[in-house]
Amino acid sequence: MTIVVTGSLGHIGRPLTEILVKKGHEVTVVSSKPDRVAEIEALGARAAIGSVEDAEFLKGVFTGADLAYTMIPPGDFRNQDYDVYERVGALMNTYRQALADAGVKRVIHLSSIGAHTDKGNGLLRLHFIAETILKELPDDVHLTFMRPTGFFYNLLGFIPLIKSQGMIAANYGGDDVASWVAPADIATAIAEEIDNPTVANRSFRYVASDELSCNEVARILGAAIGKPGLTWIKISDDQMLQGLLAAGMKPDIAEGYVEMYARQGLYEDYYRHHPTLGKTKLAAFAPEFAAAYHRQ
Repeated sequence: MTIVVTGSLGHIGRPLTEILVKKGHEVTVVSSKPDRVAEIEALGARAAIGSVEDAEFLKGVFTGADLAYTMIPPGDFRNQDYDVYERVGALMNTYRQALADAGVKRVIHLSSIGAHTDKGNGLLRLHFIAETILKELPDDVHLTFMRPTGFFYNLLGFIPLIKSQGMIAANYGGDDVASWVAPADIATAIAEEIDNPTVANRSFRYVASDELSCNEVARILGAAIGKPGLTWIKISDDQMLQGLLAAGMKPDIAEGYVEMYARQGLYEDYYRHHPTLGKTKLAAFAPEFAAAYHRQ
C-alpha cells in the first residue's frame, strides 16, 4: 500500500513509519524541515519537504496514495495573536481540498478524546472542528478518526511546578481518574486500522494505555524522581486560570485549558466506546520523566 504520513518523525510519526515500512508499505513522510531527509530515508521511507498549509504541495504528495495519515501540528499558545480555532479550520480545509483533488480514498486522522462534541471540552473543541471539516469529503472516502487520551509526555509540563513547589496541581487531582496514552501505542493502533479490512465509511477509535488516579500518577512519578511524597492536589478553576495567565498563555487558550481539564462531559463517550488499553504503562514512561526532571 502507498501511504503518506504527515507529522514528520515526531512522537507518533517515527514509530508509525517504522511499523509501516517493516510491513512492506511504500511510505512517504511529510516534513517541513529539509534536515530531516536523511533521517527519513534511513528508515526506508521517502521524504516530502514542504508545508501542510500549502494545498498544491499536499495535492502533489497525496496524488497516487492509497491512504493518508493526517494530523494537526502543535501551535504557539503563548503567541497573543494566535487564533487556534481559525488556524485549525484553515489547515483542515487545506487537507480536505488536497485530499479531494488528489483522489485519496482512505484517510486516518489524529483526533482526540473530546472530539465527539463542541461543548464542555474546552481547547479540544478544535478536534471537533477538524473532524467536522474532514467529514465534508465525498461519501466514498473512508475516514477513521483516532481519538487518543492525554499523552504521557504532557506530564512533563508539571516539572517546573514540582521543582518550585514540590507538588503537582491542576483543577483535577487526588482520586480523580484520568486516562493516559503512549505515542507508540497510538502508532500501533493506527497501523492496525490501516490493516483493518472491515473499516467503515466513517469510524473512530479511542486509544489509551493506562488509567490511573492522579494520586497514583504522583506516586509513580515521585518514586522515579526521588520524591516519594509527591502529591497531586486539586485547585479551583480560577486558580488554574491565573496560573496559566501568569505563565504567559493567551487568555482564550488558558480558558480552553481550564475547561478541558475540568473534564465535564469529556469522558462519557470514551467510556461508551472504551478501548482495549495499550501495552505501555505509566511506569515505563517514568524513567523518561525522571531524566527530563533532572535535566531541568
